[in-house]
Amino acid sequence: MLAFRPKVRGLRNVPSKGPVIIASNHLSFSDSIFMPLVVPRKVTFLAKSEYFTSPGPKGLLKKLTFIALGQVPVDRSGGRRSEAALITGLKVLADGDCIGIYPEGTRSPDGRLYKGRTGIARLAIESGAPVIPVAMSNTDKIQPTGKVIPNVKRVGMNFGKAMYFDGDSTDLQHLRVVTDQIMNAIHELSGQEYIDIYAPKKAKRDEIQEED
Repeated sequence: MLAFRPKVRGLRNVPSKGPVIIASNHLSFSDSIFMPLVVPRKVTFLAKSEYFTSPGPKGLLKKLTFIALGQVPVDRSGGRRSEAALITGLKVLADGDCIGIYPEGTRSPDGRLYKGRTGIARLAIESGAPVIPVAMSNTDKIQPTGKVIPNVKRVGMNFGKAMYFDGDSTDLQHLRVVTDQIMNAIHELSGQEYIDIYAPKKAKRDEIQEED
């Protein structure tokens, strides 16, 4: 960790106890390594279940790594499965713990910040937990997608002030407003260019263009 000379700002904004949601941009797999190492309490991430079910020795290593990082497997593919992920997150918060979320839903394919998914708004409203926006920087250069051995560069983490939300968690328009407020806070901390589409759609479009 010392080799990457982490530059951390605003860590005092993270409550030392009680339920809290840490909402971060997502540039690299290593985000889930660096950020929990500086937060002075356990951070539980809701990770895609397929990360825990990959076959072979490599899959086993990935599974053990995610378990060691405190990540909980959930099926986030939609419908009732996404509802199960929400219930899991609410349980973690009801226990007074800290949960980490990447509102974009996946890593940025090009370093820009993408539209957030509204699950985080439901978690914040239904739990009453504060949301701490976080901006990671340089992790996409430290560990680009597909690279196993990281480059040694300085990592940055900027923790913003707590945000509180209430209202009707079944109102889709309200959920979008809350999510956009969280993404705007991350945007202000990161300085990334913001793109008002979901990252997975952008990544899929790039794959189609490459095939063409």
